[in-house]
Amino acid sequence: MTGFGKSSDMKTPYNLNDYANEVREVIDELKSDKIDVVAHSFGARVLVKLLQTDKRIDKIVLTGAAGLKPRRSLKYYFKRTAFKVLSVFFQKDRLKRFYSSDYNALSPVMQESFKLIVNEHLDEEYKKIKNKTLIIFGKKDKETPLYMAKRMRKYVKGSKLIVLNKEGHFCFSENPAAFNSAVFSFLMEK
Repeated sequence: MTGFGKSSDMKTPYNLNDYANEVREVIDELKSDKIDVVAHSFGARVLVKLLQTDKRIDKIVLTGAAGLKPRRSLKYYFKRTAFKVLSVFFQKDRLKRFYSSDYNALSPVMQESFKLIVNEHLDEEYKKIKNKTLIIFGKKDKETPLYMAKRMRKYVKGSKLIVLNKEGHFCFSENPAAFNSAVFSFLMEK
């Protein structure tokens, strides 16, 4: 996808629909009537958007999936208020400590994309998913905590949730045998 890996740099900020369109182009090139998709974290956001318009996707596996509106702590609201007050008096570059390390590492155009993406909550789109769905999360996932997986399970009717107890956000690489076994079994089901 544009802006990632060895792809070209972004000229303008992308939103989720832009990324979904890029993935749709790949599916078009595959010339397949039906595909199964395994999506991790940001990729799950893109998949959820794509599912709204592309009916060629059959079974889906969501792992460390993002996009739901997060629970916010009181600390978050204090930090947000402090940022808003301080931003009146200080330039953006003086407030870097308020931004995540992920955000600070991005180019300016990617920072704009990041804001567009993380501020779009997909709770309603998750509720519309009709695909046969497997949700696999690591119990120790701090980026997309387990409560999100449980909410996804509730939103996506008929979905199945598997929790890997010792793993985190990258459970597929932390315990590939368990992850691959679960995904293989799911994809082989009729």
